[in-house]
Amino acid sequence: MAGHDPNARAVFDIGALATAPPPPPASADSPTPRPVPAFMDLEDPCYACMFGFLQADGHLAAGTGHKGRLSVEINVRDIAVLREFQQLTPYNSSITERVRSTNFAERHHSAVWTLCDREARTKVHDLGLPYGRKSKRITPPRVEFSRRDYLRGIIDADGSIGYTGQGLPFVSLTTASAAVGAYLCRYAKAATGTARRIGRNTRDGVYNVVYTKEAAVQLAGHLYYPDCLSLARKSTAAASLASWERPATMRVRPPGRRWKPWEDRTLLGSEDTAAAAAELGRSEASCSVRLWRLRTGQVRCPEDLPPGP
Repeated sequence: MAGHDPNARAVFDIGALATAPPPPPASADSPTPRPVPAFMDLEDPCYACMFGFLQADGHLAAGTGHKGRLSVEINVRDIAVLREFQQLTPYNSSITERVRSTNFAERHHSAVWTLCDREARTKVHDLGLPYGRKSKRITPPRVEFSRRDYLRGIIDADGSIGYTGQGLPFVSLTTASAAVGAYLCRYAKAATGTARRIGRNTRDGVYNVVYTKEAAVQLAGHLYYPDCLSLARKSTAAASLASWERPATMRVRPPGRRWKPWEDRTLLGSEDTAAAAAELGRSEASCSVRLWRLRTGQVRCPEDLPPGP
């Protein structure tokens, strides 16, 4: 990897939220030509999206000597996005198709985009795509980049958009990278006001970040704006969320209120849960569940916590 740049941006700097792309020049007779961005200039929305997709779904392999390759294999139904990547890449690359048996299907028809040029591979590697297994090691770029486009590429590759079985809109991301999962949470909090805390799934050790209802509608509309580079089916799914309206009978749940150490001490020191609930301004059910978690060790008792500032 390239050496650390002391002027590089912090991993969790979300910057200002993006707005809609600027309109075209007013005069059609003498339009101002848009400068052609350099390959993998992550301030360009298309390259930022492409890089996010490559981090999540691409594979950078090192061969002997100067050999190696960057490849992406996806379902053939999404081959159009690989053609977009090929057009964005000023180096020779190829797209092939193959049919094979996998753990999920006896006949899986996929498309593979392959790029072997050493200069291109070095550029992508230096920006933050590691060689070999990389799912836990990827992080948001440490250079200036188009944030919402980068996250759209990540969700295109490793996320889902649509409706739950109960008809609720959702946007989700499954990732093994703590940095990427946390970055989405911070960005989505700024974009939608909805907070999420990530934790690894005990079954397979990955993070599952899910937004539903109004938060999902806002996040999908923000990331998937008109004419953006994306998987066509996910762009269509994102657009479909815009028509969702909360049913009049669906109660709006207030934001969660975290327990403070002094509240835990009050609860543990009280012999009457109802009285403690009244003193703390919480429901008796909430206090009962919190007390059970404290006594069973599911949450740390106040005396086990490090002292506050």
